[in-house]
Amino acid sequence: MWPDRRLIDLFKTEFPIVLAPMAGVMDAELVIAVAQGGGLGSLPSAMLSPEKAREQVNIIRQRVKAPVNMNFFCHTPVELTAEAEARWKQRLTGYYAEHGLDPAAPINAANRAPFDASFCEVVEELKPEVVSFHFGLPEPALLKRVKAAGCLVISSATTVKEAVWLEQRGVDAIIAQGAEAGGHRGMFLTDKISEQPGTFALVPQVADAVKVPVIAAGGIADGRGIAAAFALGASGVQIGSAYLRCPESKVSAGGRKALAEARDDSTVITNVMTGRPARGVQNRLMREAGPISPDAPPFPHAATALGPLKAAAEKQGRVDFTNLWAGQAIGLGRELPAAELTRDLAKSALARLRQMAG
Repeated sequence: MWPDRRLIDLFKTEFPIVLAPMAGVMDAELVIAVAQGGGLGSLPSAMLSPEKAREQVNIIRQRVKAPVNMNFFCHTPVELTAEAEARWKQRLTGYYAEHGLDPAAPINAANRAPFDASFCEVVEELKPEVVSFHFGLPEPALLKRVKAAGCLVISSATTVKEAVWLEQRGVDAIIAQGAEAGGHRGMFLTDKISEQPGTFALVPQVADAVKVPVIAAGGIADGRGIAAAFALGASGVQIGSAYLRCPESKVSAGGRKALAEARDDSTVITNVMTGRPARGVQNRLMREAGPISPDAPPFPHAATALGPLKAAAEKQGRVDFTNLWAGQAIGLGRELPAAELTRDLAKSALARLRQMAG
């Protein structure tokens, strides 16, 4: 039925649909629901402790017999200098005053750790069927251990050059992340945001350049988008934004309202939320301080000083300082249980593919 079954055969899922790992707005519940719907559930693990990641995977294993993808970041940590911290605090001073907050009060550091030996031990213990990486790949010794544990490895590429680099290092499939995609740009061989190709341009060029299956990501939120991805040479799709309004997601009430009202022009690529370019629904901070600001300290340190502001605004039902990561197809999202949505996406994609074939 599917014109390319390589991803289905690789992951042993019913459908070639991968849930995008969306740190901060989902947990095991959404993973389980997508798995029950026939897709590959992905657990965002970069903001979890090894203990919490272990607990989440155990919950998934108890509820569903299906492959699991654990997702990790591979950024190189950058120290926050006192100068950079002071500059960012100065930029946020007015917001702190407005909310009656003390900018000198101690704040918990943003928790976004790169894949390391302790995470690798968790992977070796839990043996998830798939391990996905963002911002490249871990160091060769760690990657070798992940593969030795029997896990398939996938990672994001935002350019053909990155895709070739990943294939040369032995990944089993490549996520071609177009500029339309929500969340952090997976870029790791470039920092030029203005040069990031869109999904429609990226996917066929990556498919031509590599032999491993390609997973299209960015701007895909319904059956038409999935069918288009296959027409472009993809073997499957990764979908995130379409699941944000499902009852299983952990998006706040204020966030759900903003997502429901979002349209094709509601998202921007910004660095003010975390210090690294990411696409999300435009909020007050992005409009007034960004979307791209030289004052934002490096990833993930920009998020630290925003913590108290985010909490204060959310108490008032506002998302002025909340990073609502979402892609340009957010307007196509629906409020459906995730398992039902997954099956509906597959069904409508197959109908569209049959229509195209006819």
